[in-house]
Amino acid sequence: MAYHRIDDYDPIATAELAKHYKETLRLLGEDPEREGLLKTPERVAKSMQFLTQGYFMDGAEILRSAMFKEEYQQMVIVKDIELFSMCEHHLLPFYGKAHVAYIPNGYITGLSKIPRVVECFARRLQVQERLTVQIRDCIQETLHPLGVGVVIEASHMCMQIRGVQKQHSVTTTSAFTGGFLKDERTRSEFMHLIGVSIH
Repeated sequence: MAYHRIDDYDPIATAELAKHYKETLRLLGEDPEREGLLKTPERVAKSMQFLTQGYFMDGAEILRSAMFKEEYQQMVIVKDIELFSMCEHHLLPFYGKAHVAYIPNGYITGLSKIPRVVECFARRLQVQERLTVQIRDCIQETLHPLGVGVVIEASHMCMQIRGVQKQHSVTTTSAFTGGFLKDERTRSEFMHLIGVSIH
């Protein structure tokens, strides 16, 4: 049986984006009609739709799809969640990992839903600071836990391959609610368990 790839992209958006990317190639001094670039505008159009698919995801619905009553009231941590996002200032990737914790208050969610929420907000044009807060707020407003903690560590290609060109810089952001915000011991326990130090 021959290989058959299934594409799930908006054909109108793909065509419009491809038209603009073709002109972009021309403005950069390239010949978009040469063999190696003939399909590049369409490929990039599809790639950008994939990288920004989070606009069509609902973080709250993701969490609600697996909400369960549970009396557990200790910290739940999902750490080292790989994330890939796009810097909205330069349309270059930033990538790293997210650490997410919450303290249930009558409800828990399926463990896989936390990484899906990270993905929901990461797959958009972003700044790391806003991404951190959006993940926190989505969990807080949907599960109403006793507290939420989110820490993101990421490397930004806009700093690595252009501008300041610092290859090994890592940006760390954090956002807290409830017990993580008010209780230094709870916050310190979380930071210790994920192995991150913020001074």
